[in-house]
Amino acid sequence: MQMTFLGTGAGVPSQYRNVTAIALTLFKRNNIWLFDCGEATQHQFIRTKLKPSKLQKIFITHLHGDHIFGLPGLLTSRSMFGIPEPITIYGPKGIRLFVETILHLSGSYTNFLLNIIEIEAGLVFDDGEFKITAWPMNHVIECYGYRIEQYDKPSCLDADKLKADGVPSGPWYQELKNGKCIQLKDGRVINGINYLGASKKGKILVIFGDTGPTKVALQLAENADVMVHEATLEASLAEKANIRGHSTTVQAAQVAKEAGAKKMIATHFSSRYLLQDRAKLLAECQSVFMPTDLACDFAVFDI
Repeated sequence: MQMTFLGTGAGVPSQYRNVTAIALTLFKRNNIWLFDCGEATQHQFIRTKLKPSKLQKIFITHLHGDHIFGLPGLLTSRSMFGIPEPITIYGPKGIRLFVETILHLSGSYTNFLLNIIEIEAGLVFDDGEFKITAWPMNHVIECYGYRIEQYDKPSCLDADKLKADGVPSGPWYQELKNGKCIQLKDGRVINGINYLGASKKGKILVIFGDTGPTKVALQLAENADVMVHEATLEASLAEKANIRGHSTTVQAAQVAKEAGAKKMIATHFSSRYLLQDRAKLLAECQSVFMPTDLACDFAVFDI
């Protein structure tokens, strides 16, 4: 998996940052999941190697403009390019009315199947490989964070050990892979458990919506491999940040530390911060949680 930050600004675009959008590339599936879609997200797509034709799902955290105003352009442009693959949009109540009204009033349409699912807190999606749950955030309107959990990959058979022990290949390998016992023609009983390697633990990725401090954050981010959290303002402006439903650098880092996350990526920075302010913001995060990176537009992170 790979994350590409298409926008890392808060509220309004600036000279250095567009507003929020994060693309998650799932290489084995050969598709992209988008988290939020701020104004001009389609322009940001053009400046990367990402292909809109691979876009399969869009997860919206909340209905503030800097997180959804890019949807009309992205959807209609994709339609004009003749891309037939369906898209599913997940978001809070009102996302259906927003999208359908924009398309209707502008005389626009999509030539692909567009599914819109209005979510509540809880399970959003589960296909046996990935499970996504939505968690309520502390913001001025209904807002969610998303926890993306990849199921553990089952153990693989140790083919070399089977060969060394003289176990011939055959359809019974599937039974052995399931940890069952088989009996060979020579009478030997082979226990599959003795030939299984370790299962590969799936990744946990957490993407917060806009939020002030909340106890729910610790559950959302528990043991995450990567936690993406807003850090709208610096530590000294905590009161200003919190009253507007936002967090500071230090508050975000505290969540990562207490939740046992392995890595934090801070994003959603106020337009007041220039490129030369990055070092200060990063230092504030790392004073609490050292394995922190600051996202910038077009930054790419492997997971």
